[in-house]
Amino acid sequence: MRHVTRRLLLVGLAATPAACGGLLPAAPPPPKLFTLTPVPQFPPGTPVSWQLLVDTPVSTAALDTERIALKRSPITVDYFADAAWTDRAPAMVQALIVQSFENSGRIPAIARESLALRADYVLQLELRHFEADYQGAAAPEVQVQIAARLVKMPDRAIIAERTFDASAKAAENRTPEIVEAFNSAFHQVTREMVGWTLAAAR
Repeated sequence: MRHVTRRLLLVGLAATPAACGGLLPAAPPPPKLFTLTPVPQFPPGTPVSWQLLVDTPVSTAALDTERIALKRSPITVDYFADAAWTDRAPAMVQALIVQSFENSGRIPAIARESLALRADYVLQLELRHFEADYQGAAAPEVQVQIAARLVKMPDRAIIAERTFDASAKAAENRTPEIVEAFNSAFHQVTREMVGWTLAAAR
């Protein structure tokens, strides 16, 4: 009888961790990753002979993250719980702008690292808005705003400044449609920025 009691006790102790483990909350699934695309093509134009460096955009801490920002009021910033960018928003935007310049086919050399080339011009950027705005609507309107400053090297003279702003309404209040709206607004901003830069540097 003593052996039977001891065997039951051991079985009960062995089962205890599994039972406790079942009471722990399950880990949430990782967020689904999204990215945008560069502007694929531009109207034909005369090639330039100078080289360009695109700085990493500066931004507030609220936008300097992989999380996709949203606003429900003018004074709050939140994030989508189940979605994220593939990189920090400023780094992703920088890479896509560089690719867009390359797709224009009009510039011989462009980079995003200061040691990659001796640039004739530097494009300094500030990412001011990059969020889905839910104020007053079920489906959000995406806001993208980038301030640009074109600096001539090596004397670091500012030769042009401009702020590019675009918005796009999401077709539905679903993450894929919201990301499509981000892509649409970003393309509009970037297309204007590339054309302005090529004209201002001349």
